[in-house]
Amino acid sequence: MTFKNTLYAGAAFVGLVVTAVGPANAAGRLSVICSADNEWCEMMETAFELEHDIDVSMVRKSSGEAYAQVRAEASNPKLDIWWGGTGDPHLQAAAEGLTEEYTSPQLGDLQDWAVRQAKNADNKTVGIYAGALGIGYNNDLLAKKGLPAPKCWKDLADPAYKGEVQIANPSSSGTSYTTLATLVQLFGEEEAFDFLKEMHKNVNQYTKSGSAPIKAAAVGETTIGITFMHDMIAQIKQGADLTVVSPCEGTGYEVGSMSIIKGARNLENAKIWAEFALSAKTQSIAEDAHSYQVPSNKEARIPDGAPRLDELKLIDYDFAKYGDAEVRRHLLSRWDDEVKNAPQ
Repeated sequence: MTFKNTLYAGAAFVGLVVTAVGPANAAGRLSVICSADNEWCEMMETAFELEHDIDVSMVRKSSGEAYAQVRAEASNPKLDIWWGGTGDPHLQAAAEGLTEEYTSPQLGDLQDWAVRQAKNADNKTVGIYAGALGIGYNNDLLAKKGLPAPKCWKDLADPAYKGEVQIANPSSSGTSYTTLATLVQLFGEEEAFDFLKEMHKNVNQYTKSGSAPIKAAAVGETTIGITFMHDMIAQIKQGADLTVVSPCEGTGYEVGSMSIIKGARNLENAKIWAEFALSAKTQSIAEDAHSYQVPSNKEARIPDGAPRLDELKLIDYDFAKYGDAEVRRHLLSRWDDEVKNAPQ
């Protein structure tokens, strides 16, 4: 525990602490791998430990890295629960038998997209939040460089943006894999890869973390970042001069998920965490960690400024297909071969 003594001291925070559904307390330990933003991970750890007599050991990794660790440790699991991150690798882990079937008594309190995520995985994962992909740009840099404002995905292949675009590597980042799968669903696989190869000429860096590109744009290290809109909102709330674009062709979205690890050493404590994380009160404090996703519990408070999914042009994202292990491996392998290593 590294954050308990520094985050939200006093009665104001205690008032936010959540009563979980299920057993009130269970002494012991819990090993959590978190794929949300670091501040939110730490807040969850703090709030949970204040509510329960359970010592949490938490590590933060991107969705792709978390999936890789869960898979590597399958014969001797060291983790109990995987919280946060894009839903596709959670679905893949479920399909490979890496996660535990668990049906929460709160399932009826969740949004339809969160319940569908659970059903697609035979209840081996569940949706905890949702967020849509977008394009974000630094207004000052765009103006100084005399660049046109991007409005569509395909605008990003314009040679005018050479060296101005940043996006994560889809092999390490669930955010970027969701982008890759979105483009394939929008344009078809061949056209999507033709576009990615053209955009590659404009990319200055493929980051490890999905949120890193918009953080770089916020501080002027790149003009354009591709990530989830809620990560852009978080930067704007902290004073960054950014514009958020919902691409004209339509866009994909994530169902951030949570999975209990198959063979978890602290299974009952993992279930306590799951109920804690699905409750409306817990999900309502996400904004205090500068997280602006749409929560899965219908009664949770939606953060101020969070992109409203019903107001966006969302594609009918096929979570089952693009969470499939073979489909994922095929797309990532092709991206490595044809895009990542292409000349610029």
